[in-house]
Amino acid sequence: MDNFYGPGRNHLFVPGPVNIPEHVIRAMNRNNEDYRSPAIPALTKTLLEDIKQIFKTTTGTPFLIPTTGTGAWESALTNTLSPGDQIVSFLIGQFSLLWIDQQRRLNFNVDVIESEWGQGANLEVLASKLAADTVHTVKAICIVHNETATGVTNNLAAVRKILDHYRHPALILVDGVSSICALDFRMDEWGIDVALTGSQKALSLPTGMGIVCASPKALGASKTAKSVRFFFDWNDYLKAYKLETYWPYTPSIHLLYGLRASLDLIFEEGLDNVIARHSRLAKATRLAVEAWGLKNCAQKEEWHSNSVTAVLVPPNLDSSEIVSRAWKRYNLSLGLGLNKVAGKVFRIGHLGNLNERGHSIM
Repeated sequence: MDNFYGPGRNHLFVPGPVNIPEHVIRAMNRNNEDYRSPAIPALTKTLLEDIKQIFKTTTGTPFLIPTTGTGAWESALTNTLSPGDQIVSFLIGQFSLLWIDQQRRLNFNVDVIESEWGQGANLEVLASKLAADTVHTVKAICIVHNETATGVTNNLAAVRKILDHYRHPALILVDGVSSICALDFRMDEWGIDVALTGSQKALSLPTGMGIVCASPKALGASKTAKSVRFFFDWNDYLKAYKLETYWPYTPSIHLLYGLRASLDLIFEEGLDNVIARHSRLAKATRLAVEAWGLKNCAQKEEWHSNSVTAVLVPPNLDSSEIVSRAWKRYNLSLGLGLNKVAGKVFRIGHLGNLNERGHSIM
């Protein structure tokens, strides 16, 4: 049997895209609208103000870009850096690897700090590099907050502490695609300069919106950055913000309405409660994995992710067979192992609008 034809919906337990709650689906079930009408700018204005709350920032400037997390990566890089600029970037799994690939293709000078997959960013190496960089050649630190390939979460507050200790002015650019709205994230407190996420992760929306938030320092850097950019140019957005039209090109109106509904659900529950729920569900998942006699890919408790658990299988098993059987027999989608951990792990996503039974809350 190659296909599952059972009744009901497929149950998504991949680390994104995630299940979409009915309330959000209903909010998006509408006809197209003229985005130049008074309604869409009014909606966008409230979204831009409210979206700051999920980043925990009062000073950041958000951009809602019709793209994916990959486009949001490019936006963060090209608006703040110039070709040839030196970046320190951590390689800890598939998505940090892909971001590094993008950084190199955009002609930045990338200094890679690599860890074994299943480990977090090596901050001791970062400290030694910044201590030696007395002339401040390094312009940015790029780090994935939550590496979904291995279920590893990095300590962003520790990164800021190292920069402050050496009084280093490098920007901190953070991939928060699978962390923001699921894990504790404090943009202002941790001194993050650019943070980004995607609509299809903890916001429980369809794919198609990259959400970027830039600090005043990052906006300042964008004024002198010489990377070529057009579609992702923050300056075009800022001009539209001043005119209160808000959009330099056509937005995804349906996703805007969906985002409004998603934020309303998050605020109704309370963001801190949402983060606590993710912690609770993640702990339950890890206890289940332990009861199965299996191990977490993340090698230390301090790295355990609250949005995805990567489960190591015994060497005589192919983890892709487990994923395939779950889909065929139970209409259940689990995440495959990627790249270095292909066939070695399967991934259980527990992020977004989920309760203890694995259902949408609303």
